[in-house]
Amino acid sequence: MAKYLLLLAALMCAGVAHADNSKAHAPVVMDSDGFKEPLSKLKFNPGLDQREFERSSVNALNVYDPLESWNRRVYHFNYRFDQWVFLPVVDGYRYVTPSFLRTGVSNFFNNLGDVPNLLNSLLQLKGHRSLETTGRLLLNTTVGIAGLWDPATAMGLPRQSEDFGQTLGFYGVPGGAYVVLPIFGPSNLRDTGGLLVDYTAESQINFLNVSEVSSNHPEIWALRAVDKRYQTSFRYGQMNSPFEYEKVRYIYTESRKLQIAE
Repeated sequence: MAKYLLLLAALMCAGVAHADNSKAHAPVVMDSDGFKEPLSKLKFNPGLDQREFERSSVNALNVYDPLESWNRRVYHFNYRFDQWVFLPVVDGYRYVTPSFLRTGVSNFFNNLGDVPNLLNSLLQLKGHRSLETTGRLLLNTTVGIAGLWDPATAMGLPRQSEDFGQTLGFYGVPGGAYVVLPIFGPSNLRDTGGLLVDYTAESQINFLNVSEVSSNHPEIWALRAVDKRYQTSFRYGQMNSPFEYEKVRYIYTESRKLQIAE
């Protein structure tokens, strides 16, 4: 009896191995996305009133997007660039770099980012937040050794994000048309201009001499870009919806309103 059981087990193991091997050699099918034609995957419920569908969708669609056709193409480009280039580079960075070193790199660049955070907090007359960000800069630059460590967070001074786009919104400048920037992703006309101002301010201040050194060593900018993607949890396609473009557009627009209102 034991012999028959062993024979049966061997046959089952061989069948599983063959099945796994067949999957290993199966052709890789690239997933399709609905960023260009989202309605192509939509399945209507025949019992649902069309007017009901339109009313339930109007909030998510009510974003000023006159460049939608172009924005969808850029969104599609960002999706593929992220899938084929950015994430593989980030995975390689994670594979070859120890965890403590990745944390140090992130802390260092976050410390640099606190400079425009402080400027925009001051411009928005946020006294308490300005004091917290000043304390973060002093602690992390000195005790944290140029920002490689983050003792400020451990001492109850969490990092706050303020940019010039928020500053303009604080003073009533409307967001304008929604735009999708290559690589950078969702934005609008106001926030795109804000990015340029923040970049110029950081370059002119030249905190810790990083901007000047980066002009001669572009690999620092490359490392900063990889670290930024490493710290960003968003993944294209994770919503598993043909309306991902609309959802991202709506979430970005509403989140910016909340950030400005803080």
